[in-house]
Amino acid sequence: MFGLGRPERPKVVAFDIIGTTFSMEPLRPRLEEFGLPGSSLERLYAETLRDAMALAAAGGFAPFIAVMKSALGQILAEHELTATDAEVSEALGLMRTLPPHPGARKAFETLRAAGIRIQALSNGAASATRSLLDHADLTSLVDQILSVDDVRLSKPRPEVYLYAVEQARVQPGEAMLVATHPWDVNGAKAAGLLGGYVCRGRPYPHSVMSAPDVEGDTLEEVARAIAAMKA
Repeated sequence: MFGLGRPERPKVVAFDIIGTTFSMEPLRPRLEEFGLPGSSLERLYAETLRDAMALAAAGGFAPFIAVMKSALGQILAEHELTATDAEVSEALGLMRTLPPHPGARKAFETLRAAGIRIQALSNGAASATRSLLDHADLTSLVDQILSVDDVRLSKPRPEVYLYAVEQARVQPGEAMLVATHPWDVNGAKAAGLLGGYVCRGRPYPHSVMSAPDVEGDTLEEVARAIAAMKA
């Protein structure tokens, strides 16, 4: 559905990658093999984001996979478990072959048919994003693959979103970020971009964060709502 205001259709849409476009579920059984509870997947992702954001807030930076490796080491230690560097690297190597969420291809195709360019904008490395897109046969639908590594700051720092805008050669209000993470949508809105929220059953925290311009339960629903915006 549309948010308030119904702005004009964006010229370019940047998709968040990890969690929004691709599912981390294959990592869950690997964590369980280490002896961790299945719920550790959500905790690992949350703590990785927390530490990446903490670094960014202080003006620092570390590659996403390095932050995730550190967070996993902390979680394993808390459970009095151990794993070799090789085992951890092998498990986290799955981040390059995650499956796309249902409807990802259709969402991309819907936007391309409407004349809207697509960016992949990730906290992960560009090489990892390209690997994901290649593995899912989605690369041909994406115009630009961008990483926070290029900015040396993690989302939701405004510099990341404005870097995507700069690379697309548009104005902030002509670009939209699509994410399933409210903090990411809020960050994009604060930087002057439009925002699209993929709910997946979780309501957006409208009372505390800037409202997205479009919302939908799936990637396809959000893409259709964007394509239906006034050009």
